Amino acid sequence: MKKISISIFFIIFASVSAQANFSLANNGGFLPQDNTILNKVNSPNAGKNLSYSDIQGTPYFTKGFNVAKFSGTHETAPARYNSYNDEVEFMKDEKTFVLPKDDKFSTIFFTNTKDKLVRLNTDDDLSGYFFEILDTNNFGLYKKVKTKFIDAVVAANSYATDRPASFKTLDPIFYIKTENGFIKNPKNQKEIISYFPEKKESLNIFFKENKTKFDKEEDLKKLVIFLNKD
Repeated sequence: MKKISISIFFIIFASVSAQANFSLANNGGFLPQDNTILNKVNSPNAGKNLSYSDIQGTPYFTKGFNVAKFSGTHETAPARYNSYNDEVEFMKDEKTFVLPKDDKFSTIFFTNTKDKLVRLNTDDDLSGYFFEILDTNNFGLYKKVKTKFIDAVVAANSYATDRPASFKTLDPIFYIKTENGFIKNPKNQKEIISYFPEKKESLNIFFKENKTKFDKEEDLKKLVIFLNKD
């Protein structure tokens, strides 16, 4: 493989197959040695680690891998977003790795789906990867997608049935980027106006004309476009 100045595939990687116990390979990267925790989740109720295949649903945003471009390199690779672990996994030489959470690789663009992931510091517990919906000069709209693990439940008696472990994708959480930080999951018109009191009059007109629903991506996108123009 030809050498390039910066390559995501020949830097210190954390592999999905193991988060520790790596050995330095001849090519200057790190390869996994331990496959025992590959795609597993601790299940207290089951008293063991469960493989993803034993859990209903999926921790991934899309089925399978999609070709992606990464900031910091000209290389592409099949990749997917693990919304349970908030990690980007990619394939190289038939091995699965986790993309380092490094500023060099803070943007991932999936060429087929046109989805764009960016790493953001939102100063809360959701800091990490977000889907970029819109990024204008002064304002932006981002979406956090989270998947929750719901543990298995053993039937309490013979009249009940066991409930298998499952993954559940939660409702998206939207963030509006402003010059002064982020507005997390705006709830209503009043909240938005409180952030921009100088725009109160124009915002009231906008909301009246558009009947904005704050849980709708397209409505929030229109709002961000308006804020950038106003």
